[in-house]
Amino acid sequence: MEITIQAIHFEASQQLEAFIQKKVGRLAKFNDNISLAEVSLKVVKPESNENKDALIKVFAPGHEFFAQEVSNTFEEAIDKCVAKLERQVVKTKEKQIAKK
Repeated sequence: MEITIQAIHFEASQQLEAFIQKKVGRLAKFNDNISLAEVSLKVVKPESNENKDALIKVFAPGHEFFAQEVSNTFEEAIDKCVAKLERQVVKTKEKQIAKK
């Protein structure tokens, strides 16, 4: 699975990029057909507690999954997005199995 990371108006640290690669890469175990994941990070203005916005799009043949979350840290936002995406991917896979 190819994972692209876009940090808008700031430079993402290598630590953060490694964290994203690890967490988003886990989605492949739920569906091996996932080909691409696009991660977009930005800091929401004005400065407040919950101002880290993470958006993840995951592409599989015939499906596009999407999750967005705003939290105190990018790590927390990524965790929540990945949890949402896991549910979406598993639900879609269960529907496909039920149709067979």
